[in-house]
Amino acid sequence: MAGRKRKNRFEFLTRKFPVRMQRKLVMLFMAVILAFVVLIGRITYINVTKGSKYTKKVLDQQNYGSRVIPYKRGDIVDRNGTKIATSERVYNVILDVKVMTDKDKYIEPTIQVLKDCFGIDEAQIRDLISTNPESRYSIVKKGIDYAAAKKFNEIDADDENYPNVKGIWLEDDYTRLYPYNRLASSTIGFTNSEGEGSFGIENAYNAVLSGTDGREYGYFDSGSSSSAEHTVKAAKNGDTVVTTIDVSLQKIVEDKILAFNQAHAGEARSGEPGSKNTAVMIMNPNTGEILAQASYPDYDLNNPADLSAIYSEDTINGMTEEEKTEKRNQMWRNFCISDTYEPGSTMKPFTVAAGLESGTLTGNETYYCGGSLRVADYDIGCHLRSGHGMETIQDAIANSCNVALMTMAESIGVDHFTRYQHIFGFGEYTGIDLPGEAGTAGLLYTADNMTAVDLATNSFGQSFNVTMVQLITGFSSLINGGYYYEPHVVKQIQDQNGNVIETKDPVLLRKTVSAETSTMLKSYMKATMEYGTGKKAAVEGYDIGAKTGTAQKIPRKEGKYLLSYIGYAPQENPEVVVYVVIDEPNVSAQDNSLLVLELAKSIMEEAFPYLGITTIQESEQIKAADAAAAAQAEGKDFGDTEYSDFDENYTDTYDKKTDSSADENYKPDLDSWATVNNGD
Repeated sequence: MAGRKRKNRFEFLTRKFPVRMQRKLVMLFMAVILAFVVLIGRITYINVTKGSKYTKKVLDQQNYGSRVIPYKRGDIVDRNGTKIATSERVYNVILDVKVMTDKDKYIEPTIQVLKDCFGIDEAQIRDLISTNPESRYSIVKKGIDYAAAKKFNEIDADDENYPNVKGIWLEDDYTRLYPYNRLASSTIGFTNSEGEGSFGIENAYNAVLSGTDGREYGYFDSGSSSSAEHTVKAAKNGDTVVTTIDVSLQKIVEDKILAFNQAHAGEARSGEPGSKNTAVMIMNPNTGEILAQASYPDYDLNNPADLSAIYSEDTINGMTEEEKTEKRNQMWRNFCISDTYEPGSTMKPFTVAAGLESGTLTGNETYYCGGSLRVADYDIGCHLRSGHGMETIQDAIANSCNVALMTMAESIGVDHFTRYQHIFGFGEYTGIDLPGEAGTAGLLYTADNMTAVDLATNSFGQSFNVTMVQLITGFSSLINGGYYYEPHVVKQIQDQNGNVIETKDPVLLRKTVSAETSTMLKSYMKATMEYGTGKKAAVEGYDIGAKTGTAQKIPRKEGKYLLSYIGYAPQENPEVVVYVVIDEPNVSAQDNSLLVLELAKSIMEEAFPYLGITTIQESEQIKAADAAAAAQAEGKDFGDTEYSDFDENYTDTYDKKTDSSADENYKPDLDSWATVNNGD
């Protein structure tokens, strides 16, 4: 039965497709096969003989290559996370000239869009077409903001209304932005046109802030920045630098500095700021952290070449290009670490410390000041020409008596004196993490070349040079128990997600004085604020110790002075040091120390409450609580808690030949010491 069914099906098929038809079908099938063979052969032939030519024609409609994916430069933030420097996304306008000019109908619409969206001058585009018609990548404008980019993207997507706009695309980029403009300019620094750090933290931590550009490889559509087939290597963004600076404290300082300079602008020198330089540093003496650092003249970080905030339009117009360049370099310079000067009487606590530590002074000495002292063949005067009379060491510091200090220095001797200058950090690089620190080793005497006159004048801070960062760092060690910490402006490095990569812990470099010497020095400097030269800087409610300085500049007879004040609070356990310098104030009588006292007081009046510095009342409460705890624990042995003296193993590694700043021609003006007016 089954066999009969198969036979009937075959008979049906043969009846439906007769032999003639079957032959035709076979011939058709063979013809199709032959056509495929011929086609494949032809394709193979073309590919072998003319493949590159046709490939070029196809790929000419697309641009194969690579595009940079820019990294985002890391942020610089203050100690509380407030951004001081950041990078904002912008866009570069790219023009593919070859695509734009492929057809005449593309040129005018494309030029119009470039003008309407980005404000690009028509002449600029036509000049580009003329000079570089084969260009596939021309940056016609940088730094386009999001609003302009959005407007273009809407046009680019509208093929119905803008079918002939061709060859324009946008490339991602970043621009450096400083939200506070001038704030901490000398400390932060800025980036140049290549995105590299110039000056300040931007320069010192450039490798940390910098990332690595990514790249996108593939065939790019001629009309946009997209690619159907591409390979992307992502960019690596820079890390965040967390500074020790407090933005709010920095603003307090800079507002006060600006007010001073505005008040005295043009007073004695027409068209000039209120001083040649005004600078302030605020440091935590127990860690070396710099909480605020400012110098004036300053500049706008978003427009660092602008001089208009310091000089009038007439003054700027009267400058040559060389003079403008010189003024800008002065403006960008960080006075706090890059400029050297004679410190004046702020050196006196260091002289006393050298005497106490070397054992040449006991602290019980008294001195008579008759207004001047004969040293070798010179009469070197005290700032009080009538003399201070009999004085203790405390009185000598409080009254800033030159005669008493010169007498002490004679007892100390050149060997001890010069050795302790280096122990206190003078003549040494502090190691601060900022570029441009000035060396002062060549501006110090050695035991071999220091004369009796040199020793005398060095004792009250003349005839040798320091930097602000050297003096505040050494001074901090005098009041914190003798611990010399490396100064620094960065406390932490974080990745872009806020994860801590590195912590900059305080670095203790050496011991300078004993705890006993530190305590004695603080009592002397407290007297400065109670009845001495610093009393007009006193701030109600705070127990402050300080030293003032009025340094007469070389040439001595020209009447140019550098005024300074360095103070700390509270007296018992100092939490902060404030150092104020006014270099050549723009007044007729530059030796008016009241100028620096008023500026220092105005800063401390706002800074101390903001920082939460312990007040006199709070100190008394602490003392009462400690006394109660001591009474309760009476009879218990807590062991020896005294600190040891400074490290006797500390050796002076200073080598004058290795210090590029050494000035062999630096000599004091000895003839003028008979009339020198250094003091406060």
